[in-house]
Amino acid sequence: MGLRISGKRALQTPAGLGTRPTPGRVRQALFNILRGQVEGCRWLDLCCGAGTVGAEALCHGAAFVAGIEIAAPACRIIRANWAKVAQPGQSFQVIQGDARKLLSRGLGLDPFDYVYFAPPYEAGLYAPLLPLIPPLLKPGGTLIVEHRSSHELPDQVGSLLRFDQRAYGQTALAFYRHLGEER
Repeated sequence: MGLRISGKRALQTPAGLGTRPTPGRVRQALFNILRGQVEGCRWLDLCCGAGTVGAEALCHGAAFVAGIEIAAPACRIIRANWAKVAQPGQSFQVIQGDARKLLSRGLGLDPFDYVYFAPPYEAGLYAPLLPLIPPLLKPGGTLIVEHRSSHELPDQVGSLLRFDQRAYGQTALAFYRHLGEER
């Protein structure tokens, strides 16, 4: 199975793994909102599934993209897709593992400008993982949470303050700013 991202580039998607690629119109809207802000940034695609959002970040000039995904077959596809779109001077890392365990013990990576968090909607990962995200962000960094439009997220989680919310049919994006220095 495949899908297209910026520039009409075709990517592979993992078949039968229960991954849910972020809808194309949501990705397009996200990167329109962030226009001009992604170039040169550090981006984390958390619970990255097919890795399409990380691939878009690379297409929009992110300097470094990291992805966390639990399914090993999906990680192989993500690496291949990101290698296809990465340009000279860009780098990426795909980490295979359970996000709860990895975030609880720390990633050992420099903080990110953006974290995109799109867990499986029914996996119950929002409440346990949101409080673990601030140390991953630079002060002033942005967390973007993809969720069902019908699912309410808190206005604040520790040093994360929601500053925007957008809905696209059944999918919504919540934008949080990291206000503190929780490192």
